[in-house]
Amino acid sequence: MANTISSLKRVRQTKRKTHINRLRKSRLRHQIRSMRRLIEKKEASAAQAVLPATFSLIDRSAKWGIIKKNTAARYKSRIQARLKALA
Repeated sequence: MANTISSLKRVRQTKRKTHINRLRKSRLRHQIRSMRRLIEKKEASAAQAVLPATFSLIDRSAKWGIIKKNTAARYKSRIQARLKALA
């Protein structure tokens, strides 16, 4: 166990950041999952309405370091391609 003041503070900070990162990753997964479900149900208009929010969340997740930039680009590309094929 940590015993210096600075290491105790570091433990507190790490716990807080881990919690925030876990929430952000979960929110990202839920958003992508809902987008994929709309595409599977062939609801193009609803999916098109949710698209900006999904892309925004993907970009912010990449900025925060939750996912890498290339992973974000891949997610966006695949969602866009599936939506285009649907329309």
